[in-house]
Amino acid sequence: MLKKDFLWGGATAANQFEGGYQEGGRGLATSDTKTNGSLTCKRKHSFLNENNEIIYLHESELISHQYQAALDPNMYYPSHKAVDFYHHYQQDIALMAEMGFKCYRMSISWTRIFPNGNEFIPNEEGLKFYDDVFNECLKYGIQPVVTLNHFDMPVYLAQHQDGWLSRNTVDCFLRYCQTVFERYKGKVKYWMTFNEINLLRGYATLGIHEMNTQKYYQALHHLFIASAKAVQLGHQIDSDNQIGMMLANILTYPETCNPADIALELNVSRRLKYFFSDVQCRGYYPSYILKQWEKENIEIIKESQDDQILKDGCVDYIGFSYYNSGVVTTREDAGMSLGNGVNMAQNPYLKESEWKWPIDPIGLRISLNILWDRYQKPLFIVENGFGAQDTIDEDGCIHDEYRIHYMRDHIREMKKAVEEDGVDLMGYTPWGCIDLVSAGTGEMKKRYGMVYVDMDDEGKGSLKRIRKDSFYWYQKVIQSHGECL
Repeated sequence: MLKKDFLWGGATAANQFEGGYQEGGRGLATSDTKTNGSLTCKRKHSFLNENNEIIYLHESELISHQYQAALDPNMYYPSHKAVDFYHHYQQDIALMAEMGFKCYRMSISWTRIFPNGNEFIPNEEGLKFYDDVFNECLKYGIQPVVTLNHFDMPVYLAQHQDGWLSRNTVDCFLRYCQTVFERYKGKVKYWMTFNEINLLRGYATLGIHEMNTQKYYQALHHLFIASAKAVQLGHQIDSDNQIGMMLANILTYPETCNPADIALELNVSRRLKYFFSDVQCRGYYPSYILKQWEKENIEIIKESQDDQILKDGCVDYIGFSYYNSGVVTTREDAGMSLGNGVNMAQNPYLKESEWKWPIDPIGLRISLNILWDRYQKPLFIVENGFGAQDTIDEDGCIHDEYRIHYMRDHIREMKKAVEEDGVDLMGYTPWGCIDLVSAGTGEMKKRYGMVYVDMDDEGKGSLKRIRKDSFYWYQKVIQSHGECL
């Protein structure tokens, strides 16, 4: 059986869900300059060029500080309104309570607390907003699970100090952490430092202009130091705090039993995934990454106490996302590439979503076992779900049987990992429990929620919330503690 205090719930992120980007004293975040896009059209950031003209650049095209972040009044930026949790939080949390949530995983917008990121006095109106949100959750017995930084940062820090490339950003982040740890002591027990830390790269998430490998790993070192210091700080402020990391856990398989394929998969898993959890869970840089840096002439600038900081700041638990798996191959004609000579192949044993994500419930059980065996730390599935185009039928309902089927199969495998394999699992919070904006494409039509939000890809709609069939199904799952699937 799952633990009696198992945390059933759902997950969202401020820049995809909250909105209210100019309200309550909130400052501009890197996510606010990002336009919408689609599966075939990449999202871009808007800037002023040297002629004071607004231009649009993908992160890979941003090569210097000469461009200033700017907003085009004629352009749609999904994060500005998102689905307006800022004004709908009472209604949305009531819907979560109706489903029976034991927890709600969300993020705090850094720029709502410190608008530029470098201030010493926080924005009281922003702090008050989250007081209200947490109080509303606790009124229903819902535990907030709070991500401190989820896929953006203050534009000011990106523009003036190249974001996480600067050691000063660590100090700014820790002032923010101390502020929210102290303010919400007794209201928030579960925290995570950086969302999907292994996916952070470029301007939007790291604030870096003209990214290269040396800058990337230097910025990561600062992130690791910030996370470790946040863990220590959070424990000092409240010994009841549980502070975890968050990993994008895309399980990879070798295409064949060819030893070259197996060796490739080992290298890919280490470099793109386990390196990040190894540092945050074990407290030191693993030998394989040190060898890689030596080979690539990467030199990390450290301060004298950094190694001890990493050692003393290991996380309490591992939060991770799981949506799909992938197949790596040494074949050059595979047709898909991750770059750096890593090719991807299609898995003939799995079906795919309309966004071409393989559906692999057993992979979740495998992932849980790998992470548990590797670290022996409690695990928390903080993102899982099925993105699809939902439609309102003639009866006014959304019959999303495909989402129920996906979640049912994944919960079954999750339970096997606990009940048959002995994995220590804290909870399960499917992604986008109420529809939100897609981070990857900026669309609304790629929906994950059990609650439908009436809004289209251009931000038009009534924002009305409608319960889907999956809402009532998940309600029964929670009521039965996972027995009624």
